Amino acid sequence: MPKDISQPRTPTPRLRKPDATDGAEIWQLVSECQPLDENSMYCNLIQADHFRDTCVVAEMDGEIVGWISGHMIPNQDAFFVWQVAVSPKARGLGLGRKMLAHLVSRDECADAEELKTTITKDNDASWGLFRSFARQVGGEISDEPHFERKAHFDGQHATEHLVTIELPEEPKLLRVA
Repeated sequence: MPKDISQPRTPTPRLRKPDATDGAEIWQLVSECQPLDENSMYCNLIQADHFRDTCVVAEMDGEIVGWISGHMIPNQDAFFVWQVAVSPKARGLGLGRKMLAHLVSRDECADAEELKTTITKDNDASWGLFRSFARQVGGEISDEPHFERKAHFDGQHATEHLVTIELPEEPKLLRVA
C-alpha cells in the first residue's frame, strides 16, 4: 500500500463516570449485548447516578459503547462487578479490560484487595475477559458456585459462579492495553 494513503483510525474510547442522563443509553446498550440480563431503565439510571464512582462508561464519537456497573461490597475490601457491556462497534479493542483497569485504579476502589463477579459456566466471553484481566494485573483467579439454580433462582437461571481475583498490592495495570 502506498505510504500516502492513510488507513482510517479507530477512535480511542473515552472513559468517564456516568451520570443520570446516561441511564437510557446504558439500558439500550445492555439490551443490545445478549445474553446480558436486562435490568429496568430505572435500575441503570440509579446505577449511573448513585453508584457513578464505581461505574464507568466508554464513549466513541459521543456514543456510549461500553459500560461496567460495580460497587464496593459493604464490610469487605472487595470491588464487585455487576455487569460488563461492550457494543459490537467497540469489540476487539480490549475495552472490557481497559474499563476494569480504569475502575480498580480509581480512588473510590483503592481499598479493594479483590475483584469479584458472578459468571455462568457457559458465558465464554466473560470468562475470557476476567481471566485475561487477572493475567494482566498479575492476580490469582478462583471460582465457586454461588447463586445456585435451585436454591436461588427457582430453577429459572443457570448457577452463577462467584469469581474472585486477588488484586496484587501493585497491580500491573499499566500493561493493560
